[in-house]
Amino acid sequence: MGIRILLADDHQLMVEGLCALLRKHPEMETVGQASDGRTAVEMVEELSPDVVLMDIGMPNLNGIEATRQMVARHPNTKVMALSTHSDGTTVAKMLKAGASGYMLKASAFTELIKGIKAMVEDRTYLCSRIANVIFSDYVNMITNPKWSGGDGLTGREREVLQLVAEGWTTKEIAATLHISVKTIDSHREHIMDKLNIRNIAGLTKYAIREGLTTP
Repeated sequence: MGIRILLADDHQLMVEGLCALLRKHPEMETVGQASDGRTAVEMVEELSPDVVLMDIGMPNLNGIEATRQMVARHPNTKVMALSTHSDGTTVAKMLKAGASGYMLKASAFTELIKGIKAMVEDRTYLCSRIANVIFSDYVNMITNPKWSGGDGLTGREREVLQLVAEGWTTKEIAATLHISVKTIDSHREHIMDKLNIRNIAGLTKYAIREGLTTP
């Protein structure tokens, strides 16, 4: 049986290009495509792919939170981050969420294939540029038990923050996350207190800067 791959990226051109290239490798099979993080989580539940190629800057639910949910529910599914971000903080957050690999979108496709095969063999894989630039930084961060992503927000709070920044109403967020409006209001207050930000515009700027959403 071949390696079953789910593509999660909101840029259709990127997805189509990956599909075309993966078709040249008969040992690999693209089983699905998701254009937002929440759909990607649902498709992992439905399809149980071996590997997810995950864009970090996904709408609705960003790639970091989507990865955290996927790996918690399906630990045998390997997630490879695909991103334009090469800073140590973003890489560390993705690895802490449970990703088994991190690949810059500018990397060669041959390196992506190498990374996919490494993850299927239960090995972590970083593309050469990431490994060379931030190896020592990400090791220091993810091995520090006091490190929590830099802002002290919980996974649920970061999920709510993304949806607030993307313009969702309190009722829409509550319905999507299957929790009460009162709980969403409580999460928003905690987020504002932790970040010392008192308005939606400030929260939106913070979410964009942290890579939780895109402008």
